[in-house]
Amino acid sequence: MSSRLSRLKKTAKSFRIFIQVALFIAAALLVYQCIPTSEQFDRHFEIGRPWQYDLLTAPLDIPIYKTDAELRHERDSMEQYLVPYFTLDFKVSQDELKQFEKQKLEIPDAGAYKQYLSERLKEVYNQGIISSTSLKELKDAGITHISIIDSNRVAHEVRLSDLYTQVTAYAFIIENRTGFDELSMRECNINRFIKENLIADKEKTEQAREALFAKISPTFGAVQTGERIVDRGEIVNYNTYKILNSLRIVSEKSQMPQRNHYIVILGKMILIIGLLALLCVYLYLFRPIIFNSFRNTLFILMMVVGMILLTSLTLRYTQLSIYILPFALLPIIVRTFFDSRTGLFVHLIVVLITSMMVVDVFQFVLLQVSAGMTAVSSLKHMNQRSQLMQSSILIFISYCIGYFAITILQSGSFADLDWVMFGIFAVNCLLLLFAYGLIYIFEKMFGFLSDVTLVELSNVNTPLLMEFAEKAPGTFQHALQVSNLAVEAAKKIGANVLLVRTGALYHDIGKLTNPMLFIENQSPGHNPLSELPYDQAAKIVINHVADGVKLAQKHGLPERVIEMIEQHHAQSITRYFYNSFRNQYPNEPIDESLFTYPGPRPASKEAAIIMMADAIEAASRSLKEYNEESIDYLVEHLIDGQIAEGSFKNAAITFRQVEIVKHVFKEKLKNMYHHRISYPVLKTEIAKS
Repeated sequence: MSSRLSRLKKTAKSFRIFIQVALFIAAALLVYQCIPTSEQFDRHFEIGRPWQYDLLTAPLDIPIYKTDAELRHERDSMEQYLVPYFTLDFKVSQDELKQFEKQKLEIPDAGAYKQYLSERLKEVYNQGIISSTSLKELKDAGITHISIIDSNRVAHEVRLSDLYTQVTAYAFIIENRTGFDELSMRECNINRFIKENLIADKEKTEQAREALFAKISPTFGAVQTGERIVDRGEIVNYNTYKILNSLRIVSEKSQMPQRNHYIVILGKMILIIGLLALLCVYLYLFRPIIFNSFRNTLFILMMVVGMILLTSLTLRYTQLSIYILPFALLPIIVRTFFDSRTGLFVHLIVVLITSMMVVDVFQFVLLQVSAGMTAVSSLKHMNQRSQLMQSSILIFISYCIGYFAITILQSGSFADLDWVMFGIFAVNCLLLLFAYGLIYIFEKMFGFLSDVTLVELSNVNTPLLMEFAEKAPGTFQHALQVSNLAVEAAKKIGANVLLVRTGALYHDIGKLTNPMLFIENQSPGHNPLSELPYDQAAKIVINHVADGVKLAQKHGLPERVIEMIEQHHAQSITRYFYNSFRNQYPNEPIDESLFTYPGPRPASKEAAIIMMADAIEAASRSLKEYNEESIDYLVEHLIDGQIAEGSFKNAAITFRQVEIVKHVFKEKLKNMYHHRISYPVLKTEIAKS
């Protein structure tokens, strides 16, 4: 049976390791998809900055591409040769002429006037009437001709000066009235029948523009294969910049001699798998608690892949600087839920992988590593908003100093500092303030517990603790004293102080269900449990643990705190009722399970400290006299008894740490119960009495 159980445990362990490794492999594949696969000219250069690399020669004949500014200038110059297209709408003229013919003229010789005006209307409509706004825009653009498309879809070119607007068409008709009276002609209201009949054809005009721009060559000149471009230390001038930029364009178009594609993929996969394997080995050897938890491993890998994916998307689809991304957010969040060493290690892995996507690798790695170190060093405990703000300011200073030093180191001049970078660093550090929101989200998603939550829960003004203090004042005072004892011990042995404080405050919350059944909340001389059989009384006392778990779950307390409520009595015996039963019925058999807490035993040093502090504080109240000998005996006797029962064998606490805890408890109890001097009474008051 034992051998079969052993085999099952080994199988379960092997399966768990397999799952964890599978997670890392899946993460490696996702990260690989984030890293660009195209061959790129990955050297950083700027006008006025020295070339940082070895001698560069042209690997092939490279056409020199014009800059965007040069191309824009040439296109602007070509715009004056553009001939826009307009469509002549014959329906407008037909409709207006019909309306004019129907009009009755109340003037002498109306027929002659109507015939003359009809001919003139046809003339101006055939020539084309354009809106005054369009005409002004064309003239402002330097355009002198347009192409008019007639009803047969045939285009013919017309000078702008030959076109009419509504105003000029009316003036033309009035001014060419040979033999007709001007006043009579104006009474014909011919202006009502003059409408624009030239409509801009934007599609054909755009086609004409593209055809015109197609005549512009994107290049001028070329660099021959093997020709020297630039050498280390030389300042990149305007012409050199254009050649280097042309080399980058040629590279992106895959026109350069390609390296073996499969070897490149192999090298990339080796780097990615190697770095993630280092993370896997670190967790396996130094953080087995994290590695053995699927939830913890998934969270860390999610953070790694998420940060790399965010970087990839930023570089591919935006023009934003990579330094605007808050890389220091990663070690801050990981440190909040785990520890500083793990936070920094994860940050280093992400920075090294991400450096495969950036241009200036040296500057990127140096700035991000220093920012990560600053983050984990400045956030020992994040339990106040001001701490995150202070850390953000220190990270900003770290970025600024690093960038300043690297720039003057590479260029040897203060003139090359890009002051915009300092603004980018400021935005980066402002984004770090979103850590609080993300921490809350991850807490809810993964069931983690942060220092921020512990501080909130340990506030005695929370509704649950206020109800605790009101309905069970004696138990609440006991919890406060246990908290004080446990916190001092936690400080001495390096345990989580905030977790200990919170767990101690809530460890007896189950007594809130029936507070008057517990002696610390009762009036002197009345104890309802004394009227019950010992086993029933013991059951009521034991049930406060289960009641505490239910109450904690109802109020949404974190799992770690609930575990401390479950474990604070381990599998100990209710000695008062057990011993009383044995004394009253010495010859009867006894079922010890009726007097024993269900457990489980403490699984952490924090839970062990709370169990010790709980027992010591409760027992200290029953001492008949408080002196050094009685306190020493009480502490030694109770804690040694808990050790003998095996209460701490599942907790990561050493015998040396237990001895330190004992010493702390002794000193605290002696201070709590020290003797006070009695104040003398005035003799005159004695005489009066």
